[in-house]
Amino acid sequence: MAQILVLTNALTPSTEVLPALGLLPHSVRVLPAEASVLVDEPTSDAVLVDGRRELAAARSLCRLLRTTGLSQPLLLVLTEGGMAAVAADWGADDVLLDTCGPAELDARLRLAAGRLRRPAEEGDGAAPTEIRAGDVVIDEAAYSARVRGRQLDLTYKEFELLKHLAQHPGRVFTRAQLLQEVWGYDYFGGTRTVDVHVRRLRAKLGAEHENAIGTVRNVGYRFVSSGREAGAEDGLELDAALTGPAARDEEATARGDEDGAGGAGAPPAGPRPVRSPAPRR
Repeated sequence: MAQILVLTNALTPSTEVLPALGLLPHSVRVLPAEASVLVDEPTSDAVLVDGRRELAAARSLCRLLRTTGLSQPLLLVLTEGGMAAVAADWGADDVLLDTCGPAELDARLRLAAGRLRRPAEEGDGAAPTEIRAGDVVIDEAAYSARVRGRQLDLTYKEFELLKHLAQHPGRVFTRAQLLQEVWGYDYFGGTRTVDVHVRRLRAKLGAEHENAIGTVRNVGYRFVSSGREAGAEDGLELDAALTGPAARDEEATARGDEDGAGGAGAPPAGPRPVRSPAPRR
């Protein structure tokens, strides 16, 4: 006998939401259609969301439940008309017509539970969520990075840049390649944006690990798992490239890119126009 949790805003018994439930020996509990009710709710074997009347609310609730780390099968109860609107990005494991029979309901519950158990049993072959490169550990799921246990305070682009380099240790990327892979095809800023972010990353990695991002002169950057492989001169090209007014302009562009304030499309600052002297009378 399974423990079934039904989330609905309808002031009706569970047998009216899904009549087939009344014909099965499962234990059913009805709660309001809110994600907060799962905080103190005992673990159930399956969660059913009532989407018969409020499709938009049901979609939002399913997506919200997925973000909370729901481990039980999530099934959506719909009418015939609602079937035309449901999509994979709603986050439900399966859908049920409110007129389905008890045999179909029981089978769908078993199949949904089996699909969730399979990845857990095959966990050893699942792709890891952590990237380890030397002393750097990157957690893709948590969007966090550590160096010898020390948490790094990175912006989104800094994290993506560090992750991309660490995923390919030793491989050299040109600035143009990094712009394409990390910033995307629709980014119109200059390649010096990469230099700015590398400089920030090196500063946050600290003096002991700043050489983890090595510079290949006249080419680009690479991730070095061992600091001994990156010579002390690795940072010279970067520092030389980031001095003067151009560096300040690119730093401002990069900052705008992180803040979402238009760094991607802002034109570089040009020289001020020189006003001609007035002719003598």
